Amino acid sequence: MARIKTFDDWVEVFKIWQRDLDIDPEVFDRVLGGYTLEAKYADPKSDEIEFGEFAGQRKWEKIMEIPDQRMRDAVLNMIIYQGDTEFASNEQQRLLLKSAPSDYDMYSICRVFIEETRHGFQMCHLLVNHFGNDGRIEAEKMLERRADQGTRLLNAFNNPVKHWLDLFAYQNYMDRDGKFQLQMLSHSGFRPLSMSMGPMLREESFHLGTGLTGLKRVARAGVVPIKLQQKFHNKWLSGSLDLFGNDHSSSAVWAYIWGIKGRPEEDKESEDADKELLNDYARRQYYQECAKLVDQVNAAIPGDEKLYTADIRFHRQIGEFAGKPYSVDGRLLDRDEYEAHLKEVLPTEDDEKQLLEIFKEDWLAPKAA
Repeated sequence: MARIKTFDDWVEVFKIWQRDLDIDPEVFDRVLGGYTLEAKYADPKSDEIEFGEFAGQRKWEKIMEIPDQRMRDAVLNMIIYQGDTEFASNEQQRLLLKSAPSDYDMYSICRVFIEETRHGFQMCHLLVNHFGNDGRIEAEKMLERRADQGTRLLNAFNNPVKHWLDLFAYQNYMDRDGKFQLQMLSHSGFRPLSMSMGPMLREESFHLGTGLTGLKRVARAGVVPIKLQQKFHNKWLSGSLDLFGNDHSSSAVWAYIWGIKGRPEEDKESEDADKELLNDYARRQYYQECAKLVDQVNAAIPGDEKLYTADIRFHRQIGEFAGKPYSVDGRLLDRDEYEAHLKEVLPTEDDEKQLLEIFKEDWLAPKAA
């Protein structure tokens, strides 16, 4: 049985988690001018289930209205994973609160930090208020896992974000994946979940926008070598591509059939979904968006040397290309060539040492007015 009985009980456990992060809450009050952590809901795009075998029916207001236990378990699992990523991102980024390169960057990381916290808060509000004892147990476990202990559910969220170049790439790629995940959940047939997504998406847009702006500022300053910038694009793009899951996923198929997780822009789709390739469909939409954003960053680079978008098969751990030795430009290498290639195109300890020296300079252009 869960130790917590109400959401107020969970909030007390949440406060312990906040203290464990060793962050002074007065920092957020000072920088943001005050903030409130609260659950936010907004009307979904549709009051009807938009796809799957229940399409056209009224969205389910309560979990027991969902007609099958397997479906209820699937919704529970989606909320658990989404919430886990939100709290994990705080744990990954918390040390950067002490090293902001400008007042604007301090504001941006404080805002992102608090909004990511609120997103985890939102998911636990759903768990505690809609999923009974199971939900209360999972909401408490959410605060027991730790990124720095490697216990977060998705491995990409156990990797530390070491510095601000790392952070900008993380926000641009990982938070952009987050946007896609939230979009897919915004079409959920479970109304409280779909009602949670609008406010979260509005806040998420600032997070990924901050990342893209940061990468442009790095590029415009022209201090960090392009080759070194590129390594962080490669690192977080490849990791983010894996977050969409296996190409052929039975869980994604059933989530679509059951009407609980749609395509990113389900309301704008004119063709029937290829249910066997739902994850890969979203992944490729994401990849195309990222490629356009790299073009935007390139426009800020003063010289002729430019960034590139690594091949979608590069450094993949999940899906059709998992473990296959593809290079950043799509060549299939032998294993020895591949290991040497990874040292050339992903950050190394020597790169981190070089960056420590670079960060002593004016390595980051100011935010454009």
